[in-house]
Amino acid sequence: MKKSIKELTRAEEEVMQILWKLEKAFVKDIVEQFEEPKPAYNTVSTMIRILEKKGFVSYKSYGNTYEYFPIVSKDEYSDVFLGNFVKKYFGNSYNKLVSFFTSNDSMSLKELEDIKRLVEVEIKNKKNNG
Repeated sequence: MKKSIKELTRAEEEVMQILWKLEKAFVKDIVEQFEEPKPAYNTVSTMIRILEKKGFVSYKSYGNTYEYFPIVSKDEYSDVFLGNFVKKYFGNSYNKLVSFFTSNDSMSLKELEDIKRLVEVEIKNKKNNG
């Protein structure tokens, strides 16, 4: 059974991207990863506590210092985020999503061919496992 994962705000997602990259970190480590102008330590600390309440982050305590780590993987969140994105903007149709990207002039022939290869491999895998 899939656990219920909430969508993150842009700021929360930025913190999670850093935490997914670092795998575990203290607040100061997270702050250091931001580009200038870096957010205040207290801002990041508050964001981490919100992410903990949302079920994305847990921590290990060292006295009064906390080392945080993600408990929702980047892949798990990507699945939920993409599903919500397709639902909101493409009427829950992956065909419409693919059509949108493939008809977009900014996509090169090589990118289209790469996508075609990926789709062909996935079709083959589903036929063999299905």
